[in-house]
Amino acid sequence: MNLKLRYSIFFIIDSFIVLFSIFISHWLVNSSTNLDSVITISSFILLVTFHVISNFFHLYNRIWSMASVNELLIIGYSVTICILITSFIQFIFQGGIYFKVMFITWLLHIVLIGGSRFLLRLFHDYRNTVKPQNNIKRVLIVGAGEAGTLLIRSIKRNIKPEYLVVAVVDDNPNKQNLTLMNVKVCGTTKDIPRIVQEKDIDEIILAIPSLGKEEMSKIYERCVNTKATIKTMPKIEDIVMGKSTVNDIQEIKFEQLLGREEVKLDMDGISSKLLNKVILVTGAGGSIGSEICRQVLQFNPREIILLGHGENSIYKIHMELIEKIGDKTIRILPIIADIQDREKIFEVVQQYRPDVIYHAAAHKHVPLMEFNPREAVKNNIFGTKNVAEAAHTFNAENFVMISSDKAVNPTNVMGATKRIAEMIIQNMALNSNTNFAAVRFGNVLGSRGSVVPRFKAQIKAGGPVTVTHPEMTRYFMTIPEASRLVIQAGALAEGGEVFVLDMGEPIKIVDLAKNLISLSGFTEEQIGIEFSGIRPGEKMYEELLNEEEIQEQHIYPKIHVGKANAMEESQLLTFLMELENFEVDELKAKVIEVANGNWESKIRKPKTIA
Repeated sequence: MNLKLRYSIFFIIDSFIVLFSIFISHWLVNSSTNLDSVITISSFILLVTFHVISNFFHLYNRIWSMASVNELLIIGYSVTICILITSFIQFIFQGGIYFKVMFITWLLHIVLIGGSRFLLRLFHDYRNTVKPQNNIKRVLIVGAGEAGTLLIRSIKRNIKPEYLVVAVVDDNPNKQNLTLMNVKVCGTTKDIPRIVQEKDIDEIILAIPSLGKEEMSKIYERCVNTKATIKTMPKIEDIVMGKSTVNDIQEIKFEQLLGREEVKLDMDGISSKLLNKVILVTGAGGSIGSEICRQVLQFNPREIILLGHGENSIYKIHMELIEKIGDKTIRILPIIADIQDREKIFEVVQQYRPDVIYHAAAHKHVPLMEFNPREAVKNNIFGTKNVAEAAHTFNAENFVMISSDKAVNPTNVMGATKRIAEMIIQNMALNSNTNFAAVRFGNVLGSRGSVVPRFKAQIKAGGPVTVTHPEMTRYFMTIPEASRLVIQAGALAEGGEVFVLDMGEPIKIVDLAKNLISLSGFTEEQIGIEFSGIRPGEKMYEELLNEEEIQEQHIYPKIHVGKANAMEESQLLTFLMELENFEVDELKAKVIEVANGNWESKIRKPKTIA
């Protein structure tokens, strides 16, 4: 129906209602069909004013099939204004007002005009009502608020229905046993297991987009032992901005279940460090390095130098950042270089003179480095030394190195090389104008080599999921969170600190596997979990600070700082000079020994390799 035809139909219907209402009102009050001149004039005035007011309030070009209480109120405003104007004119010509007639006319207008519009809404809702079918999933909605209402309405209007909402739960006691769009609020989140069983629920949808991670984790624990799959709806702001629709029901991501809120940035403090500065990121093509670049971009630096060894990964992040900067005058410079190439690293730092260096380049895979200890030493120790000394030589303001929780009491080569790299940074901080600092991470969800993608691949393949040991635990954090910590540490660094994120309680790897199986819509019986045994160099649990490093207070919400002990500079330099000449087995043992603080005994002269 085009706008002209629509306007004409509503004009005719409303004209009939206006004249009919005042006639019926006169008849009800006077029991007579004879109209006096005042009523005749009033009818004409009411008709004219109503159409004028209706145009002003756009009553003829609204989508009434989607009408709400707001539209009913607008009808009320329009009718009331028309009745008041007509009554005022009556008073001028008659010296009085037909109060009973005008009141009944007002009432009939509200009922008939409002009713005519809402008949369209009722017809639309009836036509789109979901008819129960065998293949439709029975759904429990968690949350009886605004988001829950939007979700239920969207599901009911879906032309090709996938869901049938059979129950709602909400922790608000005032909503218990009430109905939301003909669906009963059957209890609180504690009742989820019972309701799923009683009502044969296939899927649980969380309709509380503002839910914190701690609350999300608690609700998930109540859902996970049921047969129902668990999903969530998008954030309200994403729906409003058009990034998502109400129907974009999503799988719950594991990072949503960490049980703590992510670290937030001190925007003002960081801005003063990065605004209009030159930023160098090593390992810029990696998971953490690339996210650091994305986070740094929002602070409007002058240049971001993307340094990495992998051509393809540097190309990808370079193209991504170029697209993101838009009209900003930020320069994005891709540099292909290896941090082991000391001459090249010095050349880059000398040429671009970065103000801040984020050192993310490293070998990180524990079992792989057990088989390649010399490469771990060359990259993690000497590569870090190259970048750090270049930063010192050319007076960078800040240098932040990404370390690992495996650097604490290390039992493997990777962790040991990271701890020795920390020592290099700590020693350089003593005699440099550059603020050197290190940041220790736990396991980063979604990063290259993370256990989560491997588990997901195993689940997709039908299982089983392989876990090394039933008691093995790890700390976890997200890629954006890890990157924010690096940037925040750069703003807080004064020299020689080791920053650590308060990541809550460590998580059992086997529990992580069970949760991922459940989130994927399977049961543990369907996929299965097998224990493969601890791999070379792995520990049963990780630490973030040892006893000597721990400082209880936070220097920033969720961030600790520790002053780790370091080898004296002369000993460290001697050790590094001799390190490359050790045989492989001796190299592994010596690196781990020194990383654990056993450097008081004389460093034994290594054998020379012919």
